[in-house]
Amino acid sequence: LAAIYFSLASPLDAFASFLLTAHMVQHLLLTMIVPPLLLLGAPQLPLLCGLPRRIASQVLGPFLQWPRLKKLVHRVMHPGVCWVLFVLSNIIWHFPAFYELALRSSAWHKVEHFCFLATALLFWWHVIQPWPSRPYWPRWAMIPYLLLADLQNTGLAGFLSFYDRVLYPTYQAAPRLGMNPLADQAAAGAIMWVPGSIAFIIPAALIAVQFLSPKRLVRPSQRSAEPAVINARMETARARNLPFDFVRLPVLGAMIRSRYFRRALQIVTLLLAAAIVLDGLLGPEISPMNLAGVLPWTHWRAFTVIGLLAVGNLFCMACPFTLVRDLGRRLLPARRQWPRMLSTKWLAAALIIIYLWAYEAFDLWDKPSITALIILGYFLAALLVDGFFRGASFCKFVCPIGQFNFVQSLASPFEVKVRRPDICASCRTFDCIKGNAVQRGCELQLFQPRKSGNMDCTFCLDCIKACPHDNVGIVAVRPGKDLIDDLPRASVKRYARRPDLAALVLVLTFGAFANAAGMVAPVLSGISQIEKTLGFSSDLGIITLLSVLCLILLPAALAGTAAACSSAIAGTSVRENFCRFSMSLAPLGFGMWLAHFVFHLFTAALTPIPVAERIAKDLAMRTAEPGWSVGSLAFYDLPALELLLLDLGLLVALYVAWRIACQMTSSRRFTTFLPWGILAVALYAAGVWIIFQPMEMRGMMLH
Repeated sequence: LAAIYFSLASPLDAFASFLLTAHMVQHLLLTMIVPPLLLLGAPQLPLLCGLPRRIASQVLGPFLQWPRLKKLVHRVMHPGVCWVLFVLSNIIWHFPAFYELALRSSAWHKVEHFCFLATALLFWWHVIQPWPSRPYWPRWAMIPYLLLADLQNTGLAGFLSFYDRVLYPTYQAAPRLGMNPLADQAAAGAIMWVPGSIAFIIPAALIAVQFLSPKRLVRPSQRSAEPAVINARMETARARNLPFDFVRLPVLGAMIRSRYFRRALQIVTLLLAAAIVLDGLLGPEISPMNLAGVLPWTHWRAFTVIGLLAVGNLFCMACPFTLVRDLGRRLLPARRQWPRMLSTKWLAAALIIIYLWAYEAFDLWDKPSITALIILGYFLAALLVDGFFRGASFCKFVCPIGQFNFVQSLASPFEVKVRRPDICASCRTFDCIKGNAVQRGCELQLFQPRKSGNMDCTFCLDCIKACPHDNVGIVAVRPGKDLIDDLPRASVKRYARRPDLAALVLVLTFGAFANAAGMVAPVLSGISQIEKTLGFSSDLGIITLLSVLCLILLPAALAGTAAACSSAIAGTSVRENFCRFSMSLAPLGFGMWLAHFVFHLFTAALTPIPVAERIAKDLAMRTAEPGWSVGSLAFYDLPALELLLLDLGLLVALYVAWRIACQMTSSRRFTTFLPWGILAVALYAAGVWIIFQPMEMRGMMLH
């Protein structure tokens, strides 16, 4: 799919009208790269399973079993027919008359691309042989099948390379981009010749190796192997079946297990935070000209959510605040227990509401000095809270950044967890939580055998280093899986008994949409209109009212109504429905945060460059003026990327809600799911509207 997008929707498609070489790359992608990759994905069965059961069994099933259709498909899918169609499509569309027709007409251009892709899918079907299809010919027959196709490709490529006249007049009349038309034609032939031939020869060689390799026979003496050998083989097979683990990687795994890995990351982020604070206090108060107005509000937030999407809670792993906290513990005792009444997520949810309100009410993004003071206040809070209280209380109960990362990492594809539970069952030292003489255990008291998901996990990796059996890693998991099952987890226990955790998820989910909506033109003009109508001297009161509405009243009303309707149908308590189904909205909120922050990252990605030039000039390291008119990396399809991220969030949220409904009731699953599904779709619709509105370009010098 990425190759299709690069071929048809990237600048490559625009250059195809000016350069034959670009057009040839486009065609090679559609005929040599895209079809094998699509077929290797074996999409037939997932597509069938994704259909409603009634349609699959009562409509599509009888249609696919129709004898005339099966006879027609059998004839069309014959390898000889597929080979001929592929070769004819390739040759005919390179005739000057048809090629020029495709260049002049966008409709015929699409027909050309469709012919290339469709015939290539038929051709490569017999080479890839996707499951559950059956081969028409023996496997060895695919070798001449590929080599004969390569002969056709070589002949056409040689003709293009050595022909002494321009075949396609459009390229002769088009503006030249560095090559004359004849050289462009020769280069296009070379591209078709070499990479095109490689695309045929490599699979032919692999099939030949498979065919010629002798089949291994099991000797009678090997059938009765020693028990130790059998156990070793079983251990090897079990190790191969384990999911992907970052800690098992050759070089990166050794770095992660190193005792200095996390400290090195923390020192880097601490130096960066110090630079931001100094520039925020001493530099200009104009946000786009200051590190404190650029890095924290644009780049740090975007890279944090991208890290959460790609791996997990990487910021907490490299958090500079905990480094200062650890240094301060040498002076402060850290002997007290965190107050029991504050050992929930209510305080963190309240702090996040205050932050989201203050961000808009006081334009924090536009005040570098206040940003610097907030960072200093963060360091002081981490030092004092964890300096007097045990168990990393600041990270677990106070830190708004940490709570944001905890909730959003519930949809991350990796998790710090045990590889094999049977090894933990025989462990008696519990070093992963208690620690040992060399390495401390988990400060947040997350007992690995009972840990599920990333909630409260700071990716400190202490458990990985402390485990004497090397049984803890950063393991690949299915994103959102932890949101479905109501297990007695380490630290947070069962989600169904944590209304504070549900409230935190709702605040962050609705906060994602409210934070993005606060930057779009219709909302800003509406606030100004209300301010004029009511005669307010500032927008502080209106922003306060809207914050209370969007972050407290609206989430409570909508989620409470959905929980009441769902519990009445499923016959469960309103509290249980509220707590469990609220967790299903976390991926949707994460999708909105991603879409919002990625937009700002692409539009303001280069802004640190002139800021660095300004700092160098202030330090007398350069004399030239900074180039404040820096460009943007935003592209035409950026809203499509934002929509894709929001779409993924909605799909995961709906899937999680459906699975929760299936666990709660066996007879009324859909009606139990429906109220929360409607709420998720309503939030999604609001996100789509936000994405297509003009948004403020904060943190940039506008000209």
